[in-house]
Amino acid sequence: MTRVRIFSLACLAVAFIAAGCSTSEEPAEPDKPDSGGDVEESARGGSADVPQPPPPNPFLADSVVPIGHFDTAQSDTQVHAGPVGPTQDLTQDDLQYTHLGPGHFGMAISPEYPDGTRVIWSNGGDRISKLDYETLEVLAELPVGDKTLLDEATADGHVDQLDSLSGQALADAGLDLAINYLVGLAGVYYMLDSDNTLFVGGSESILAYNDVDPDDPDSEIQLRDEWVKPPEVGGKFAGANMTYDGRVAMITDEGWLVVVTRDFSDWEAIQLVGAEQAPAHNAAMAEAGNRPGSADWVRNSIAIDPDGGIYAVSLDHAHKVIWDGEKLSTDEADGAWVAQYSNTSTLGSGATPSLMGFGDAEDHFMVLTDGDTVMNMVFMWRDDIPDGWEPPEGAPSDRVAGQLPADMGDDAIEAIQTEQSVVLGGYGAMVVNNQPTSSPPDFPAFGNRILVGYAGADPAFTPKGVQKFEWDPDAKELREAWVNNDVSSANSVPVMSLGSGLVYTVGARDGGWTLEGIDWDTGESAFHWGTGSGRYNSLFSGVMVDQDGRVIHTTAFGIVRYVPANAEAG
Repeated sequence: MTRVRIFSLACLAVAFIAAGCSTSEEPAEPDKPDSGGDVEESARGGSADVPQPPPPNPFLADSVVPIGHFDTAQSDTQVHAGPVGPTQDLTQDDLQYTHLGPGHFGMAISPEYPDGTRVIWSNGGDRISKLDYETLEVLAELPVGDKTLLDEATADGHVDQLDSLSGQALADAGLDLAINYLVGLAGVYYMLDSDNTLFVGGSESILAYNDVDPDDPDSEIQLRDEWVKPPEVGGKFAGANMTYDGRVAMITDEGWLVVVTRDFSDWEAIQLVGAEQAPAHNAAMAEAGNRPGSADWVRNSIAIDPDGGIYAVSLDHAHKVIWDGEKLSTDEADGAWVAQYSNTSTLGSGATPSLMGFGDAEDHFMVLTDGDTVMNMVFMWRDDIPDGWEPPEGAPSDRVAGQLPADMGDDAIEAIQTEQSVVLGGYGAMVVNNQPTSSPPDFPAFGNRILVGYAGADPAFTPKGVQKFEWDPDAKELREAWVNNDVSSANSVPVMSLGSGLVYTVGARDGGWTLEGIDWDTGESAFHWGTGSGRYNSLFSGVMVDQDGRVIHTTAFGIVRYVPANAEAG
């Protein structure tokens, strides 16, 4: 197998991403938690009205982090406040760190146990982990299949090696780690339900994990059930979410959408429009050397609204499927639709769709980045297209409400893409640049993601640029709000805190890793915390704010929480 072929297999497109039985009695809605560089400015405009965040899904865990992108809308937004500074370099005393093994791309915080405590669940490449919420002590682990658990000493050795290298040698070491630990990884997307059951999408099945003793946070973990998809449902699971009537919804890379009761006793499935071409497309991509997931017909997860709309992105199109509580429909008469988006790269969008606007008087959108070589920020009308609507020039569908190049303010840029979902807040939508500054001579273009993964802190590779767009509901127009080309969001999925008005992401400065706080309104850097070591590299995982307003995220081999004694609360 050639080096190019191996590298292609290693290149990941990681987007992001309940009790043991189904119930007809809807639980009470969880309480909402308390809210607590140089910048290019454009004409921002817009209304003072701020769209409401999505209503909490009562079937997800009653916590601030029940699912990878925080809510069924996949908004990457949290209501409560995180830290606001000050800028400083952190020591190990300022960081809680726990080893978890490879392939942990997110976490979920449990509902309260009878004794008032919570735990943190995380699914990884070799194990399911459960940690004490306060201390991050591992309470229980369950190996995945017949996997051998990677020990902490070996993981620390890998980190020490990465920290000692730069340039080509660092890129090569990162490639080796990707081959060893990330190739063939399944079960990236997950969610924790209101009864503290963790649902994970595997390659061919949906897995449900919970406590042997549901009242004991120290309990061992068990595989409660496994729902194996029938032969007619083609493809491997690529995304997960929860309907507002408490069913597990997952999509495969061949465009099959499945809705399953949480006790796995009943299910419905439907193909997305055009999905009959998916098997041939995915086979051709694999033959061309693309790792499954990096250019599949469906690459990302799904978003769900409170009214039964399920939103997906396929190779060239955005889709709305209707779930009415009994059946799935792709029929326009039921409110479903399909809309084309631009895809000059031929690889499709790298973003999980995000939903904006939930009040009756607000504009409602499905938001994504498209598949153009220089990607566009795209707003699509989520419900009915307004009468007489004229889409922007060059838009491939009448459903497009706004479309602008996400070029980080550089009209001359030749290629830019992201593997993260769009971060929403109000009528604002932010996207990050995941394109490395340069690549080693023998690395193919499709290997760029691994560079910003393990090697993103090296100044030779560090991607720069964060860009926000904003919808003007009065003018019915999408505009650029700001660009910051000094800050880096190397590989993480950022989070926007409505409570503090900041975006948090993992970036890099001067060859070391950082936690970055960026002002949502202006784009200016509010503060940064230097961590230095690749031990705290987010490696495509989502940054989150916990129940107590502290930033936390998984890493290349573990999980870290930022707890500096002088942290200022938002």
